Amino acid sequence: MSTEGSDTERKTVMTYVPAYQKERWKEHADQLGMSQSEFLRTMVQAGRRNFEIPDLPSGEEEETAQSANSQNSEESAQQGEEFRERVRAALSDSEYRSWDELLAALTNDIEDRLDTTLQDLQASNEVQYSGRHGGYTLAGSSERPDE
Repeated sequence: MSTEGSDTERKTVMTYVPAYQKERWKEHADQLGMSQSEFLRTMVQAGRRNFEIPDLPSGEEEETAQSANSQNSEESAQQGEEFRERVRAALSDSEYRSWDELLAALTNDIEDRLDTTLQDLQASNEVQYSGRHGGYTLAGSSERPDE
C-alpha cells in the first residue's frame, strides 16, 4: 500500500454544488491565481486539518493522554454546543433550509478567513505561493525536492 505522499496517480472526484457556490469558488480561485481544482484541493486539505484523528497512545503516554482527553472532551463539548447554537441561529432565519443552505450559512466565513490569514502570512514572509508547484508552502522550505 502506498503512502499518502508517494502516490501521485490522479483520480477524478465529482460533487454537485449550487451554481452560486461554484461561481463564488471560481471567483476566489481567480483572485488567488489558482485553478478551480487546486483551489478545491487546498480548501479540502485546510479543512481536514481540523478533523485529523491522532494516533492511539501507547505505554507511558497513556496517562498523559487520558488527562489531555478529559480536557479535550470538555473543550469539544463546549465547541459542540457553540456549533449547535450556530445551527439553531441559521435555522431561525427561515422556516426551512436545505442542506446546502445550512452548509453555506455555517461555512460562509471560512474562505474570507483563509484568504486574510494567507495574505497576512505572505506579508510576514512565513508562507509563499508557488504557481510552479501549484500551492502554498512555508517560507524557507525550498530544500524540498521538486515534484
